[in-house]
Amino acid sequence: MNNFINKINSIHSLIFFLAATIYSISVYKFKLMQLSPLMCFFLILIIGVSHGAYDHIKGRSLLKIYNINNIFIFYLSYILVGLIVIFTWFVTPSISLLIFLIFASFHFGKEDSQFLLKKRSITYSIFFVFKGLLVVTAPLYFNFVETINIFKLLLIENENFYRYLDWIESKNILITIISLSFLVNILLTIVNFKISNLTLLLDFASILILNYFLSPLIAFTIYFCFLHSIRHIIAIANEVNNRNFYDGLKEFIKKASTLAIVTVILFILALIITYNYFEINDAILKIIFIGLASLTFPHILLEYLLEKNEK
Repeated sequence: MNNFINKINSIHSLIFFLAATIYSISVYKFKLMQLSPLMCFFLILIIGVSHGAYDHIKGRSLLKIYNINNIFIFYLSYILVGLIVIFTWFVTPSISLLIFLIFASFHFGKEDSQFLLKKRSITYSIFFVFKGLLVVTAPLYFNFVETINIFKLLLIENENFYRYLDWIESKNILITIISLSFLVNILLTIVNFKISNLTLLLDFASILILNYFLSPLIAFTIYFCFLHSIRHIIAIANEVNNRNFYDGLKEFIKKASTLAIVTVILFILALIITYNYFEINDAILKIIFIGLASLTFPHILLEYLLEKNEK
C-alpha cells in the first residue's frame, strides 16, 4: 500500500507542477484572469482548510490515550488554543507572525514530505523547517514589497521588524535560505533514493514558479489548496483505510464535512464583521492569515501529541 500511496503522491506532484507552470505562465504572458482575493478566500476555506477538518476524529484518538471520554474537552481545548493565538496576535503581532512562520515552515516541510520519510529525529526536524521555509521566503524574494504590504495589513506596525526584513533582503539572505532549502531537498531526495523521491524536487520547482509569476496571495493559495492540503488528505485517507485508499477517501469526506462546514460559516461571519471596518480585500487578507494561524497551532499541537504518544 505504501508504494501505491507514493505513486499517487508522485502523480499528484507531476500534475500540480504542470498545472502550476501552465497557469502561472498563462497569467504572466497572456494576462489571463488571476484569482481574486475573494476567490482565494473561498478556495482556502473549501479545499485548503478541509484537511484540518478531520482533527476531531484524531482528537478522539488522543482522548482515548489519556482515558478521557468527553469529546467536548477536545473541542474546548482546540478552540481555546485558537482564541489564545488570535488574542496574542493582537497583543504582539510581530512576535506572533514570526512564531507562526517558523511553525508553519516546519508543518509544510514535514507534511509535504513525510510520506517518503518516516524517520523522526532532530536532524530531520531541522530539514523540514528549511524545506518549508521556501513557502515563506519565495514570496519575499520575488515580491518583497507586496509581501511587506500583506504583513502591514496583518497589524505588523513595528518599524524594527521592517528594518530587519530590509537588511535581510539587502544582504541576499533570502536567496541563501532558498539555496539551503534546495540543498535540503536534494539531501532528502538522495536518502534511500527511489524514483518517487523526485517528487520533492518537483514540489520545490512548483513553489518557485508560482511565486515568480504570481502575487504572494495567489501563489500561496494554489500551493496551500492544491499541493499541501491534497497531500495531507491523501495521507489521512491512507490512515483511515490502508487497504483501500478510495474507501478511506470517502470515509474522510464523510467525517470531515461537518467540521469543514462549521469552519466555513465561522470564517464567513468573521469576514462580514471585519468588512465593517476595512476594505473587502484587506479584510480577506486579515481573515485568511490570522484565521489560518489560529487553526494551524492547535492542528500542529494535536499532531505532535499523537506522534509523541505513538512513540
